[in-house]
Amino acid sequence: MKKETVLITGASGGIGKELVYHFAKDGYNVAMVARDAKRLAGIKQSLEQEYEIQVTAIAKDISDQEAVAEVYEELQKQGIEIDYLVNNAGFGLFGEFAETDLHQELNMIDLNIKTLTHFTKLLLPGMMKRNKGGILNVASTAAFQPGPLMAVYYATKAYVLSFTEALENELKDTNIKVTALCPGPTKTEFSNRANLHESKLFKSGVMDVKEVAAVAYQEFQKGKGIVVPGFKNKLLAGAIRFMPRKTVTAIVRTVQEREK
Repeated sequence: MKKETVLITGASGGIGKELVYHFAKDGYNVAMVARDAKRLAGIKQSLEQEYEIQVTAIAKDISDQEAVAEVYEELQKQGIEIDYLVNNAGFGLFGEFAETDLHQELNMIDLNIKTLTHFTKLLLPGMMKRNKGGILNVASTAAFQPGPLMAVYYATKAYVLSFTEALENELKDTNIKVTALCPGPTKTEFSNRANLHESKLFKSGVMDVKEVAAVAYQEFQKGKGIVVPGFKNKLLAGAIRFMPRKTVTAIVRTVQEREK
């Protein structure tokens, strides 16, 4: 029986890397995409030593939409059929919108929104033709409300959640699973890149990345539509629905601020 293959973006670290090992452990072939060729090579070697699976590593900056098409073409050239897609690649940026770097924010929109949409558009038709597979999109608890001091990041994750929920509905009569993963603060390199490590949000406690990935993988395999790891994160995500929007926005501003 032919092994199924998962494509995971942002696979060289954090949640993406942990999910690579979950899929590999269960016997899936793995195609990994990230910018860091050295890290990917190390993960590929580790996987091939530990598991009897096919591992494909492609080093690309997939915030560039031409690179997304190149990844797809490379997979086709190698005859690799993707059964599952994990859109994990993404980053954030801390600061007031009037002062943050435009280039970084446009790059963030490209990666967090356009790349995720592009890969889904390319790979979903094959899943539909075979009537099996799944898409796991990594959103965030940021998706549930506006985010002062990270305005663009929160907005991109709101798109991911909305897009994923709509897709889940469109595919409800198929055998294709669609899940939005909405983690809260998690111990990864994300907080350093976003300059968030000094914010009250991250100082108040973060989840372990292995725990987040384990919950994500288990719930995705069960076909759950929205996954929010951690009791505190679930509680906050649920409570927001019953609060005035301006109050929620003010609270987010307070917890995002750096400790003085």
